[in-house]
This record gives sequence, C-alpha cells and structure tokens, in this order.
Amino acid sequence: MDVAPLNNDEELVWRNLMQLVFNLPRDLGDDLQRSCGLSSTDYSVLMHLSEAPNGQLYMSELARRTNLSPSRISRVINDLARIGLVERRPGPLDARTTFAALTKPGRASLRRAWPHHLRSVRRRAFDHLTQEDVRVLGPILQRLADAGATPGPMTARD
Repeated sequence: MDVAPLNNDEELVWRNLMQLVFNLPRDLGDDLQRSCGLSSTDYSVLMHLSEAPNGQLYMSELARRTNLSPSRISRVINDLARIGLVERRPGPLDARTTFAALTKPGRASLRRAWPHHLRSVRRRAFDHLTQEDVRVLGPILQRLADAGATPGPMTARD
C-alpha cells in the first residue's frame, strides 16, 4: 500500500479538525444541558420538528435528518413524549408508520433553549473567526461534508 504521509499543513488541519469533531459537539451539548436541561440530541430533534410542515415528521425522516438510527430516534422520541415535548401520531395511510409531532410545550422549550444554544455556538466558534474566515470556511466545510456523504466503506485498495 503506497500512501503518502500527511505533510505539515495537512497534519495541522487534520489534528485540529479531529479535535473539533470530538470536542465541539460535547461542549455544545454540555452548555445546552446546563442552561436548559436539554441534550444536544433533544435540541436537534425539536429543531427539525419545528422546521417541518405542521411541526411533524415521519420517524424515519426524523432519524435521517438527525443522523440517528431508527431505534435511537424511537428512544429519544419516547423520552421527549414522556415529558410532553413531542407526541407520536399514527401515519394517515399506513398504521405501520408513525409521525413525531412537536407539542406547544416542545415549541416553547425550543424557544427558551435557542438563545442559550446561539450564545454557546457564538462563544465556542464564531467569536474566534473573522467575517472573511466565515465566508471562506462555509464552502470549504460544505465540500468536506458532501465528500463524506458518499456511502460505502473504504477498502484495502482505497
């Protein structure tokens, strides 16, 4: 296998990117939990439901949007339903499908959490960047995200 090692610039980018990948979601989640009692997963679910028509999505679509497995999204929805932030609704055409729907208390909880989350995002990310950094970084990260969206495992030939 003939693979060139990372050069110094690549190594710097990769190590810092990995630090962000592991630390930033945890830190943002800790901030949310501390400020409003929601996990970052709870917040993400409520946010996606709030953006959906009628505040509801099929469970499978919600799992896709939040990058959670079907069993994990089911557990999260059960927990959020238990405290009244969402409810399960049967699909209109097929009893095997289920919607997750945002409740009024769920929308209110998201509205209360949003400023705390925004402050955390700004403090942990955007306060350290110039407007030019943000303008340039957005398309770069989009290219990386798009490249990572390609399914399939790497093989020994890759």
